[in-house]
Amino acid sequence: MGTRKSQPMTTTTVPGHRHSSSAFSHEVLFYAGEDDFLSATVPFIEEGRADNAAMLVVVNAAKIDRLRALLGESGAGITFTDMMVVGSNPARIIAVWKEFVSRQDDARPIRGIGEPIWPGRTPAELVECQRHEELLNLAFAETAGWRLLCPYDVDALDESVIAEARRSHPFILENGTRHHSEHFAGLEAVEAPFDAPLLEPSSPATVFEFDDHGLKQVRTSVGEHARAAGLDTARTSDLILAVNEVATNSLRHGDGGGRLRIWTEDGALICEVQDHGRIDQPLVGRVQPPLTIEGGRGLWLVNQICELVQVRTFASGSVVRMHMRLP
Repeated sequence: MGTRKSQPMTTTTVPGHRHSSSAFSHEVLFYAGEDDFLSATVPFIEEGRADNAAMLVVVNAAKIDRLRALLGESGAGITFTDMMVVGSNPARIIAVWKEFVSRQDDARPIRGIGEPIWPGRTPAELVECQRHEELLNLAFAETAGWRLLCPYDVDALDESVIAEARRSHPFILENGTRHHSEHFAGLEAVEAPFDAPLLEPSSPATVFEFDDHGLKQVRTSVGEHARAAGLDTARTSDLILAVNEVATNSLRHGDGGGRLRIWTEDGALICEVQDHGRIDQPLVGRVQPPLTIEGGRGLWLVNQICELVQVRTFASGSVVRMHMRLP
């Protein structure tokens, strides 16, 4: 699973180019309840409309309906997307922003609103959402000229989540005024290999070691567990494909072998591959590799298949934990 470390990103300035107008502005908005959400986001959107900004709003369906009702005709031309759909796996969200930004005229400003964290996220999903928020700063470090606003409901979210938001966002928007967050951790922390601890399985796990002769056994074991857990044929095939991709990477980059663990927990079938390689590219699996680059598509594919993917790199090696929701 090891990959080469990515190079630090820098912001370039080009006269007359949208990227020269200002740095990428990643902002957190703390609000208290839905009415407060609307009182802050509607002016943000209307200001963007006045500036002829391209806008993408990624929040839940209920908030989309209320925003559209309040904006009326001024909401025409704004793209709305349901975060509950595109952000069910947080590792898919950056690609949505990348695609939207890439379609815009360089001379046109951009605004976005994205709310990936809401009450009801599982502890594992929450950690991956927080990692996503950190990585936005790296993914768009060279993409100036747009403001991305990330709302957090202080009435519904734990204080620890709010504190983490202060560390992952360079700016805070309060009362219509944007200011620097003194708690922002910086890009250096984001670029480091992610080593947040993973909880041990809460139920018995099937465990076996594999080498270059063991891929067939990996696929067979995953298929047996998937069918026994109630996954249909299509989802079983998807999970086999995902685990096979990660295990193949272990053979290529993890000293020729790895360890597979399979168990069920919290309504999901979980397959984990561990090896001695290192995953040093923080955005791997979150940005689709160009067709001109050979390889590097395994974790991208895995994120398209699985409901949640947890990637970690420790001193002992790397771990990829794949979650497939059970019916």
